[in-house]
Amino acid sequence: MVSMANVKKATRTGHAAKSSGLIAVAGKRPPISPRALQSVKRKEAILAAALEEFSASGFAATRLDDVANRAGVAKGTIYLHFRDKEMLFQELIRAQLSPLVAALEGAPLADLPMRSVAENLIDLFVREIFGTRRKDVLRLIIAEGPRFPKLAEFYYREVVERLLGVLRRLAQRAVDKGELPNDSLVRFPQLLGAPGIVAIVWSGLFERWAPLDVRAFMHAYLDLIFGKGRGA
Repeated sequence: MVSMANVKKATRTGHAAKSSGLIAVAGKRPPISPRALQSVKRKEAILAAALEEFSASGFAATRLDDVANRAGVAKGTIYLHFRDKEMLFQELIRAQLSPLVAALEGAPLADLPMRSVAENLIDLFVREIFGTRRKDVLRLIIAEGPRFPKLAEFYYREVVERLLGVLRRLAQRAVDKGELPNDSLVRFPQLLGAPGIVAIVWSGLFERWAPLDVRAFMHAYLDLIFGKGRGA
């Protein structure tokens, strides 16, 4: 198996930089004053509280008063960082998922066998999305997107479109190298992400009655695409 340690490291580093808004030249943070550090901590507390409230109540029913109470700040403090509830939700998407997408975009995957890449993406999904609160962000988009198309569009532009671009490029290379029999995954890279969406929906609706082994489920899906067996 090809290690995705660099992707994981980049994800964590990117998350810290993104959430603080301090992405510096050459990857180093500039000195930060105690006052600025306190502001960063408040913003992170607000985002953490927002995730809890959105997950519990949905986007429509969540009130900024409840977010402020959970974060331990005054409601006015939220407006120092976010214009409104929609912007708060958008920043939550950026903080939770954009660093992961950026890490994948920059990962040196081009020369790896497609099956190996897909297996490592499964491991990344299980560890960094399904096994974390990022899963709740995806559930929120699935549940609330039809009612709030601006949020769905933001998520599409910030996450989905970029991921599809990565998957399409990888699939095209696999076709060019003869690893895939046709260009179906180039035309529809959504197919590679479909099991992840199914796993998230299933866990939210049916987990208590029929727990799903997500990793095995997704590997079985790869067997349908590539044939049975593991990548080189």
